[in-house]
Amino acid sequence: MRTTFSLLLVLSLQQCGSAEVPEVNPHSARPGPDPQPRISPSDRLSQECLKEKYTRLSCSKVFCPPWMRCLNGKCVCKLPYQCPRLGISVCGLNGRSYISYCQAQVVACRSNTAVFSHYGSCGQDVFKVVLKNSGDRDVIQVETVKVRALICGAKSWDMAAANVLCRSLKAEARGAASAQKMTVKDLEVGHQWPSQCVSVSCTGSEYSLAECTIYEPQDVEEDTQIAAFTCYKTPQDDDECPEFRCVNEKCILWKHTCDGVDDCGDNSDEMCCSECQSGAFHCKSGVCIPGNAVRDRIRDCLGGEDEVTTAAVGPAQTELVWRSPKNDILQVRNYTEGQLECGIPNLDYVHRTRERSRSKRMVGGQEALPWQFQWQAALKEEGRFRCGGVYLGGCWVLTAAHCVRAKPELFRVMLSLWHKTKPLDTTEAVAVKNIIIHKDYNPRTYQNDIALVQLEELGLFEKCLHPNPTVRPVCVPWSTLQFQHGDTCTLTGWGKNREGVGSDVLKWTNVTITGNCEDHYKDRFLDGMECAGDSDSCHGESGGPLVCKDASGLSYVWGIVSWGEKCGEAGSPGVYTKVAHYFEWIRFHIGRSAVTKYNH
Repeated sequence: MRTTFSLLLVLSLQQCGSAEVPEVNPHSARPGPDPQPRISPSDRLSQECLKEKYTRLSCSKVFCPPWMRCLNGKCVCKLPYQCPRLGISVCGLNGRSYISYCQAQVVACRSNTAVFSHYGSCGQDVFKVVLKNSGDRDVIQVETVKVRALICGAKSWDMAAANVLCRSLKAEARGAASAQKMTVKDLEVGHQWPSQCVSVSCTGSEYSLAECTIYEPQDVEEDTQIAAFTCYKTPQDDDECPEFRCVNEKCILWKHTCDGVDDCGDNSDEMCCSECQSGAFHCKSGVCIPGNAVRDRIRDCLGGEDEVTTAAVGPAQTELVWRSPKNDILQVRNYTEGQLECGIPNLDYVHRTRERSRSKRMVGGQEALPWQFQWQAALKEEGRFRCGGVYLGGCWVLTAAHCVRAKPELFRVMLSLWHKTKPLDTTEAVAVKNIIIHKDYNPRTYQNDIALVQLEELGLFEKCLHPNPTVRPVCVPWSTLQFQHGDTCTLTGWGKNREGVGSDVLKWTNVTITGNCEDHYKDRFLDGMECAGDSDSCHGESGGPLVCKDASGLSYVWGIVSWGEKCGEAGSPGVYTKVAHYFEWIRFHIGRSAVTKYNH
């Protein structure tokens, strides 16, 4: 494996140093095709979203890197021991050896400075940056013992990489003003410049170019384009910004928003997009990601749509990768995300019952197959059917607060139940150890109508269920943006139909999330509530789940049946407790690893 590389860049001192150079429009030299004509910001950006000041650290919109974790909607640095011992060791700029790339990045995160130098042992090819003069410009030369190379100006050279450079040089915390190009023949004669260049691809979040993907060196000729840039300089009147104001206060042109490139330096120009410019991919959460992030095996969109799409987004990178941390990132994420199995039923049982049974259409829903919804739970109080619920895994079931009371000895939880009064061979009846009702539950308004039911352990064992192939946990959503208005989800339960008649057999129906619930219920619709439903469905079983499936096929419990009016009538959607709103509350009681598959 190669463990060395070097980089060379031309840096105009117009904004980073003292030398005089001709004035350059900081956005006129952007690489690639001519930008699209300027359009009104409201056509491409959500003004309501912009008020939230989302950045790449907003984990309600994006994933945290493996060396950070999502806490209260923000990515925060982990501790070094929280990185798994995976991958090969790496060397830091200070000559210190780290057990993994993740651990080095934890240190960088906590110190807010570059740490990573190269893969392998220390003492051989430490990554270092020096300045070389070329006329009225300084040349940034990154050297190792074995190789020196220019940065190729074509293809992947963009503002994201330029931002990384300016930050790593401590020239400007907000990054670069422009990513430019020049030719080899423009370099000052008389100096022995490198005869090769390498392409780099950065997300913009890196602390140095050493962390970017670097492609195999190519020979250069006089007309070969190489990379140049200028660092951002705060305007004298910092209050003036006729274009787009980033969250970090940097000012960029509107035409550089929603193009998949981190122009701001904090990615705030890509976080609130209703559509993306050509070459970028639009995530359902409103984030634009670069085309080279699509189908790269690393899930970037919350729903994983970037990894399941078949659409071509941008030109393919045909050069061979010299070195990249992507495999390390993928390995750690796969390990972390593999700690929790949720949201995927045992398909052997689903297929088996589908082959033997035919669904029967019913008023207010369709009859389920016996093992079709394997996270469905039912609560019985003193032997009588009380409410629905949903299995979260381990010893936990989620339900509505109005379904339970603080007397766990009165309740039993039924799993793998299909007919209310006729248990299947696989049906489990489990005693309840504890019931946790949200401390701010208001029985008058149904606000915070959510409760956790803790199951009793099996004897001296920590587990609460015997091995059961027909019981699977559902995933818990961590972001209120994972599913949105217009998404279709599935409601299950033994609830009443429009005529008020209950069902003995589990039923299901598809309903649509409604984003304008305030119009239906006015001030009765409160924080932590969600609406879904139409004129063809009723409200299901109190405490039962509303489950949504993302693009990658994972199922999340999006809502818990809470209340509603005029069952099945148009204009009267059902009201649910919005589970994602209570993610931190759930995690506090259950524990991080029990509910978090992503953004761990």
